[in-house]
Amino acid sequence: MDYQAVFAAVEKTCEDNLSVLCGPPESPLSPVAERLVACMRQIQEHGRALGPVVAGFTAVFHHYDLDAQTVGNGYRSLVKIVLSCLLHILHKARYIASNYQGAFFRAEHNALEMEAYCSALTQLRAMLHLAQRIMDDSERGQLFPPHDDELTGRFVQEYSSMHKACFYGRCLGFQFSPALRPFLQTVVISMMSYGETYGKQQSGLGLAALSLLTSGKYVMDPELRGEEFERITQNLDLQFWKSFWNLTENGLITGFNRMASKQVQVNFTFTVPPLTLRLPLASDPSLSISVVPPVAHWGPGPVHMRLISYDLREGQDSEELLALSRAEPAPVPRLPWVQRLPRSPSLVVHFHGGGFVAQTSRSHESYLRRWSKELGVPVLSVDYSLAPEAPFPRALEECFYAYCWALNNCQLLGSTAERVCLAGDSAGGNLCITVSMKAISTGVRVPDGIMAAYPATLIAMDVSPSRLLTLIDPLLPLGVLAKCLNAYAGVEYQTAAPAACGGTLSALGRDTALLLSDLTQGASNWIQSFLDPTRSTQSTRRPSQAASPPPAAAAACLIDYPEGFEPLRSEWLSVIQRLSSPVVRNPFVSPLLAPDALLKGLPPVHIVTSGLDPLLDDSVMFGRRLRATGQPVSLTVVPDLPHGFLSLSQLAKETEAATAACMARMREVLRPSCSAS
Repeated sequence: MDYQAVFAAVEKTCEDNLSVLCGPPESPLSPVAERLVACMRQIQEHGRALGPVVAGFTAVFHHYDLDAQTVGNGYRSLVKIVLSCLLHILHKARYIASNYQGAFFRAEHNALEMEAYCSALTQLRAMLHLAQRIMDDSERGQLFPPHDDELTGRFVQEYSSMHKACFYGRCLGFQFSPALRPFLQTVVISMMSYGETYGKQQSGLGLAALSLLTSGKYVMDPELRGEEFERITQNLDLQFWKSFWNLTENGLITGFNRMASKQVQVNFTFTVPPLTLRLPLASDPSLSISVVPPVAHWGPGPVHMRLISYDLREGQDSEELLALSRAEPAPVPRLPWVQRLPRSPSLVVHFHGGGFVAQTSRSHESYLRRWSKELGVPVLSVDYSLAPEAPFPRALEECFYAYCWALNNCQLLGSTAERVCLAGDSAGGNLCITVSMKAISTGVRVPDGIMAAYPATLIAMDVSPSRLLTLIDPLLPLGVLAKCLNAYAGVEYQTAAPAACGGTLSALGRDTALLLSDLTQGASNWIQSFLDPTRSTQSTRRPSQAASPPPAAAAACLIDYPEGFEPLRSEWLSVIQRLSSPVVRNPFVSPLLAPDALLKGLPPVHIVTSGLDPLLDDSVMFGRRLRATGQPVSLTVVPDLPHGFLSLSQLAKETEAATAACMARMREVLRPSCSAS
């Protein structure tokens, strides 16, 4: 994208608009025309100031790529987002210039659109200055500045006070692929509607149904949507996020996903009891080592897993494996006409994402089914215990135990495990790397390769240019990211052993009376929001969720901005608890900080991430660490997609292509000879 051409086009189009809007000198401007004129002049000023800044980044950002063939880092992402915002402004401004005098021109609507993008450009201008500060404080090629609590504190304070609502209203998702924007709008509206009913004594399904009645006002009023989303993402507690993300575990939603995804012969969960395992030493198979079951926080406990296989293979319907499943009837029907294929030489062991705090293998079934079919291998997905009830190291212990159990019992899974690939996304990508490191330190067989999608490799609040994107990302705001990292590190630890969850039908039965009694109230609130526009949304907020808007002076600016680069400030200050626990510097928590001795033993690591992911710099810098130690690593950066794109694989051709890229990397692990040819 030629940034110079974009800036020149914006300057010219603003001039064209000013000529059209101002008209003859003797003609007074209408209120809407005055607003549009003010926007055009401010956009011109932003463009003139941003041009040299973007030129400066463009001249040096290639130094921060993994290599010349792998283009991607946080500085590139910020420049791309600024240009994307300008292109949206350019498109809208051209429309206004051509249609302003038309009879059907919606003056108020277009003025609001331009004001929203003008506010977004103001914030992006401030973000570029923050990125420049990061670059100045870092060595050439380093995306994370040297660990500095004071520097991190200043950036967290800036995030806490900067206005974000403009990115969640009319501008929502402008930086992503256009095919994903309706989905993002649906997620944001659902989240806010769910937030209004959060705390009622109902199941996720009951809350979801009630939330539908409050969503209309957010569809009709993008400004309200942006303000409310900013408030919700600032300070709602972790349990809200766990509850909302776990809506994907609902039986109705997963039922639809299963109908839309690949049908498989084998798909059931089972539980492995906590028994000590004996595995051969990788260095000398004649010797063995004991692997104890997970014990952190509440002592030995079982590990839950899900087996998915497109074909029924030998061993998958064995009495020994089916005895570990409590499903009735038997999860694998024994039908005489169903052909049992030989065991596959390969096996995929999968760890799901969800920020270490939410979701299970059930949420990720859609793409796991596709993997099993197109790779032709069984997939074992681990349902590890979640934070904050089970902080580090419980999840790592369970995932490592599951990996070792799979090596010992691969014949039950329909595999000979000649080739084993660990695969995971986000938090699961972190666990793939740390499980491999634990295998190295324990002395057991290391997997043949890792496919980590957008992994978190630094579980700390350290700043980087890509992490500045949490200011505008609707799926991974910094306040939410911080809560997840805190929970996994044990800052928000809540002592509790895992509890079995009831089924969806029983939950729905318990909630029917409550749901019906609340539907009338929800509908009444929704209608009242239209009949009385002045009605405050405060009435739907619990006192514990809301904070008093601080005066403008309360948002102390800890960063010095040049004139014109100051950001807009928020009415709602977020409260972000910074990580102070030494746990975050543990290499088994933050593999980016692992010593060379651990990294040198890792198998080939294949990372697939997005150029717009706030965790992009985690992947780039981890790739650099591996390269520095001589380890094989590949980094694939797909364009224009958000964090979590694997779970969106059926929504757009871009997410389909990204999923295909992940499978291509897994094939390199499972069939190296085919990949080489």
